[in-house]
Amino acid sequence: MTRAITIAILAMGGEGGGVLADWLVDLAEQNGYAAQTTSVPGVAQRTGATIYYLEMFPQDRVPAGAQPVLGLSPVPGEVDVVVASELMEAGRALQRGLVTAERTTLVASTHRVYSMTERTAMGDGRVDSRKIIEGARSAARHFIGGDFAALAERTGSLISPVLYGALAASGALPFTRQQFEDTITRGGVGVKSSIEAFTAGFGVAQLREPDAAPPVPLPAVGPRLAALAQRIESEFLPAAHATLRSGIVRLADYQDIAYAAEYLDRLQPLRDGGPELLDEAARCLALWMTYEDTIRVADLKTRRTRFERVAGEVKLARDQQLDINEFMHPRIEEIADTLPAGLGRWLLATPWARACVEPFTRKGRVVRTSSLRGYLQLYLIASLRVVRRKTLRFQVEQQRIGQWLAAIERLAGSHPALGLEVARSQRLVKGYGDTHARGWANFQRLMAMLPQLQSAPGGERRLHDLSQAALADENGQALERLLASV
Repeated sequence: MTRAITIAILAMGGEGGGVLADWLVDLAEQNGYAAQTTSVPGVAQRTGATIYYLEMFPQDRVPAGAQPVLGLSPVPGEVDVVVASELMEAGRALQRGLVTAERTTLVASTHRVYSMTERTAMGDGRVDSRKIIEGARSAARHFIGGDFAALAERTGSLISPVLYGALAASGALPFTRQQFEDTITRGGVGVKSSIEAFTAGFGVAQLREPDAAPPVPLPAVGPRLAALAQRIESEFLPAAHATLRSGIVRLADYQDIAYAAEYLDRLQPLRDGGPELLDEAARCLALWMTYEDTIRVADLKTRRTRFERVAGEVKLARDQQLDINEFMHPRIEEIADTLPAGLGRWLLATPWARACVEPFTRKGRVVRTSSLRGYLQLYLIASLRVVRRKTLRFQVEQQRIGQWLAAIERLAGSHPALGLEVARSQRLVKGYGDTHARGWANFQRLMAMLPQLQSAPGGERRLHDLSQAALADENGQALERLLASV
């Protein structure tokens, strides 16, 4: 019994999902099929998401004088092809049961556009992409995955023609490559770039085995860091080389090359603690040594690359002017942290000095960094990087880092699993202002429990659960409940 070919396209706004649906309708109608498409707009936490549903039926199987009755929405277990423009959209298709091992070809881009829930989580709130990909491979009859967004960017096109090319290469539809390309040509808009993107998607789907993950290249370092890169090769385990190379680049950008060398010096005692412990400590140490102070924030906000990025995001035209307003609300603690250590401690400990400064910190202010005056204000603060080592915040953070590393080193031999969780607990200490103060307070509470956790069975699991609870909410209720049960 002949049945319709069913296709579901899950795409976000601005990705050309409607164009892709129109191409498929035209492809069908120009090659002897009756076709129908419907769209159901929805709301995603990234941007508006739409499900386009198509059915196509061969005209030569329709009795004379009759018309096929085509469905309006996808039915779980009855979809032949699912096309997803982003990995979480593929996950939604899996969750709704649209992908089945008996009949569904799944074509999905594996890049991520993070939702607001993922972005605003106090910890790492990202969904594990590997689990979605594994689920897609096991759930689909045929899975074609790849970073099709990167191909679209490389060809200067939208992601829809790349996905169209991958679908053409899949063999899931009874049409030739030329028939697919003719549909793009008939559209008459952006034909050259669309054909180029189509070809890129077709090639990836046809030649690359989806299950074969490409090797991850080591992060590039400049010539000024070549000596440190060589030191990494000769002194540290290969499993941590990628993290360490990223670390020295980050540290040199944050402060200078000498600071990057200090980063490697601090990791020397952990070289023999095992690859997982070394890699995790290297990652967390790089983050902690590049803590966010007023100097760092001002530096990032005045970089040329930031202005170029913002201009690109708003699609700034040459005859338009872009104004960028920054909201600043430094507390007296941030002011003291930026001062030389002795002066900063004096300011915090002297009531009359605090009383003189605090009135200027009660309200935030707006600084227009796109103006000369506003830019120079932040540029002046960013230039204090040369004296950062003498600031109060630098000395405080270096002392805290030293104590944290000493705890990891102490546990690496006798309790390596607990030492690994101590390394990971650094994720509690981040940001600046109230966020940093709250995270540091929680971190201190957990570190105070190390003797108890060290002597108890499953101490590493308890520390992991405590860290998760500390990141669960801002008011600390989850941590308090768990601490009460320990």
